[in-house]
Amino acid sequence: MRTTIDIPDSIYREMKVYAASEGTTIKRIVLEGIVGRLRSGAGAVKQMDRPRFPVIRSRQPGSLKLGEEGVYEYIPFP
Repeated sequence: MRTTIDIPDSIYREMKVYAASEGTTIKRIVLEGIVGRLRSGAGAVKQMDRPRFPVIRSRQPGSLKLGEEGVYEYIPFP
């Protein structure tokens, strides 16, 4: 399959020099990087990497209605 990606000129030049010094092609470098990333699981979002949102406790769950200003009463902002 063919695809197009935009690579900054400086990175492309660096890849071209690296490919020449290694006796390989830019295509091979890009494919090795993608395959390595996919197989290592580095692209997956880990539990620790997920954002943590504040939990607002309510005495009557489902009854708390917050407007844009009401949220400031429950969540401290700097």
